Amino acid sequence: MPTDKTEKTTAHKKPAAEAKAEPVKKAKAPGEAKAEPARKAKAPAGAKAAAEKTPKAVKAKKTESAPDTAAESPVEVPVEAAPVEAAPVDEISLPADDTPRRSVAFIGSECYPFVKTGGLGDVMYALPKALVKHNCDVKVILPRYRCIPWEYQQKMVYRGAFGMDLCADGRSYYVGIMEYVWDGVVYDFIDNEEFFNSGNPYTNLVDDIPKYCYFAKAALAALNYMDWIPDIIHCHDWQAALVPVYLRTLFENTKLSRARTILTIHNLKFQGVYNIPTIKYWSGLPDYVFNKDALTVNWVDANMLKGGLTYANAITTVSPTYAWEIQTPAYGENLDAHLRYHAGKLRGIVNGIDYDIWNPLTDKSVPHNYSAADVLERKKANKRALQEELGLQVDDGKLVIGLISRLTDQKGLDLVNAIMPQIVDDYTQVVILGTGDAMYEDSFRYYENAYKGTVCSCILYDEARSHRIYAGADALLVPSRFEPCGLTQLNAMRYGTVPIVRETGGLKDTVEPYNMFTNTGNGFTFDRYDAGLLLDAINRAKTLYFENRWCWDEMVRRDMDKDVSWDSSAAQYKELYLQLT
Repeated sequence: MPTDKTEKTTAHKKPAAEAKAEPVKKAKAPGEAKAEPARKAKAPAGAKAAAEKTPKAVKAKKTESAPDTAAESPVEVPVEAAPVEAAPVDEISLPADDTPRRSVAFIGSECYPFVKTGGLGDVMYALPKALVKHNCDVKVILPRYRCIPWEYQQKMVYRGAFGMDLCADGRSYYVGIMEYVWDGVVYDFIDNEEFFNSGNPYTNLVDDIPKYCYFAKAALAALNYMDWIPDIIHCHDWQAALVPVYLRTLFENTKLSRARTILTIHNLKFQGVYNIPTIKYWSGLPDYVFNKDALTVNWVDANMLKGGLTYANAITTVSPTYAWEIQTPAYGENLDAHLRYHAGKLRGIVNGIDYDIWNPLTDKSVPHNYSAADVLERKKANKRALQEELGLQVDDGKLVIGLISRLTDQKGLDLVNAIMPQIVDDYTQVVILGTGDAMYEDSFRYYENAYKGTVCSCILYDEARSHRIYAGADALLVPSRFEPCGLTQLNAMRYGTVPIVRETGGLKDTVEPYNMFTNTGNGFTFDRYDAGLLLDAINRAKTLYFENRWCWDEMVRRDMDKDVSWDSSAAQYKELYLQLT
């Protein structure tokens, strides 16, 4: 990292007493150090900003998750006592269950709406919000990337700053904390221009390894600095995988050491692997963690995700089937043996979707809103609107198949590419939305040109258009080679669009194959990764659509009635938190 930038950032540090703080050596004045999120709404109950809608119930019970704030109780009780009856707006504070309260710190590299590149961003946004309703006090810690929209950056509140020793040679870096409160969740952003000034969250491993070594340690140091000690620290993917390692080594003599850690694998393919000297230098971790049972792989490299899996108290993946698959050589990405060894602390919990965003009855991107009661007529109207928008032949009698995906090998697009001419006929239209590998982008452009009026390839990312495709399409293809969870099939079912998926990962856990004898199921599936089997699944869907429409219509209603929200998943995570604590 350029030393001139280091000097520039460290010049803004607080006095020397706090500057060289090994995360514990916080020497801020007491008034600043108690940077408790609940105090953000210490003003009278009629809080002005949406950011201060932190639930009263959360505040009243804060001391359970952060005992060191007990001294505040005499101050806060009289402040809250007067307006209790006048604050019914704080309904979100009422827990959805009466299980014991737990405080949880989420640590990850992205979160909607601040920055999102994939499913991790959706989970980091929706799961904390759902946990608030399950009697949890939640804080989310993220990097403050330059690419975060200004509309959010300008609302962030400065909570403090300190210096932190990071590297093996004692090199110190500035750590700033900016806070934003929304929907009962506190978001704390770790600020450092040297590491987070890129326009994208992920660039290349040469830059990303130092960046996320810094972030993992700074996240724990920030919790220590704010004196907010959670019951659970929930980390996500390799970018936060060093958090459990730091907690059990450099932070073992701090108050944070009482917290239990969970590491969630969203995609095992990405692990943060680099040579040992580089990771040893930038992490400042002791030599003994670089062994074959912890960080070391292939004798010469260090694997950040592997280290986190070793030191975490629990490991989760985003579906039960994926939790089983990654323990096999076919899906284990060279960590299958390590995961089998730690199988006792591994479990899978399926993701959900946010009903505030994915709701066909209120979705502003959809021309004709609908519910399960009027889905059949309204979907026809949305189909016609979609056909007009995309230049397809307008005919609500045609079967419209959608494909919304990153255009990569993982998503099974080589299978789609191989059978596209057999999919398309006089009664079927195909709509593709996404960007990715040039090979697939060019291939789908070719098919659009070859089948004008029948195939539309939108080689771009358009969130609003994706909502209209879900609302207007009859079926959705998700033929992934592997899929940890998958959200597109959940979105499709929420909008009454029948999924056609491969039986892998979360696709297998969420889509029940249609049974023609009992007229049950909510989609069409195939097992082996084979283009012929995908074509067979599509043909079975076509047969049902054109020959037994009443069975198809019943499946559409079943899909819309299926609960794919975060509520069930949040309850399972809460149960795990209680088991660990």
